[in-house]
Amino acid sequence: MNVQVLKTIFLASSMTIIAFSIILLPEHTLDASKSGLSMWWNIVFPSLLPFFIISELLIGIGVVRFIGVLLEPFMRPLFRVPGSGAFVWAMGIASGFPAGAKYTAHLRQNNDITAIEGERLVSFTNCSNPLFIFAAVAVGFFHNPSLGIILAAAHYIGNILVGLVMRFHRSEDRFTKSYERSPLGRLPRAFKALHETRLYDDRPFGKMMGDAVHSSIKTLLMVGGFIILFSVLNELLGVIGFTGMVASIVNVILIALHISPALSTPLLSGLFEITLGSRLISESSALLLQQTMIASFILAFNGFSVQAQVASILADTDIRFKPFFFARVLHGVFAMVLTLVLWKPIYVEWLSSGTKTLPVFHRENSTSIIDQLYGFFEQTGPWLTLIALIVFVILSIRRMSIQLQ
Repeated sequence: MNVQVLKTIFLASSMTIIAFSIILLPEHTLDASKSGLSMWWNIVFPSLLPFFIISELLIGIGVVRFIGVLLEPFMRPLFRVPGSGAFVWAMGIASGFPAGAKYTAHLRQNNDITAIEGERLVSFTNCSNPLFIFAAVAVGFFHNPSLGIILAAAHYIGNILVGLVMRFHRSEDRFTKSYERSPLGRLPRAFKALHETRLYDDRPFGKMMGDAVHSSIKTLLMVGGFIILFSVLNELLGVIGFTGMVASIVNVILIALHISPALSTPLLSGLFEITLGSRLISESSALLLQQTMIASFILAFNGFSVQAQVASILADTDIRFKPFFFARVLHGVFAMVLTLVLWKPIYVEWLSSGTKTLPVFHRENSTSIIDQLYGFFEQTGPWLTLIALIVFVILSIRRMSIQLQ
């Protein structure tokens, strides 16, 4: 039978089963939807929106081109991507997923990178942000601030290793995009690129800012939809018994790796949605080292929810999703191994010793900066989200009225 026919049958059957599950299990569907919406409304939207808007403006003004010319000698030899990839990498770390995919797609749409360079770049720039690792996972779920150091180190070092491996992706491909040689120094050439980009984009600054707000909110609405969808899918798969059935198979693999089978269900949940998976991992009866290794894996894997967001963003370009998925599996393996390697020298011998040398993240009888930042988003996040959505509606109505004129 034709592969496409099998794919059609699989998709139709899956969607039908999910639809009937939603109809038959409305209470579970509603609870999962509310949980996903709460996370997006309170934390994800207000924490990502400022980064997205500022990044759109930096790209439009030409700052990204400026950075690209300056950092070309660093990014090109190491990762075989243009210097502007450094901006994508930095924003991916600062704001978290799916920022790396969003900015990679933006560079590709502006023809600043080739499709192959985009596949290399997105593979190591779509990562979790420090706020989520330290505040949500380490403090919120594990109640152990020191654990954030291990998770962050394994996550970001693993990302660098993925980038170094993915530089060999399509190694026969020749660089087709490079900056022209010029008798000017690198700094003057960078400023020239910035100025030319600003002149080329002749939108007034007010129009540029409005477009940045509209585009950023539109992307975050898509992100919220995926978070809610996969929260519901994860809940329904558990209720109908699918998760338990697959967990019995995963148990065999975990036992072979000398990892507690109690982590099988949390692992499967984390493959769909990392927040729920991280919480279930912290509540399991496994050893702390094993819990941390599995948490590192699902943070690096991103979960199918984030991967679906990335696939949706990349669909507007000719950047393929398969290399990104391979990179996520590779990152998961790297993160697990790095957690095991770093556990004794960093967590056991340093962080768990009698002298605590990390007061920034853990102070006795005080609240850490990370805790304060996370609490800020929990308290003010809903209002920021509401105001931003009102602005989005106003901008959308204005755009429609202009088009109808």
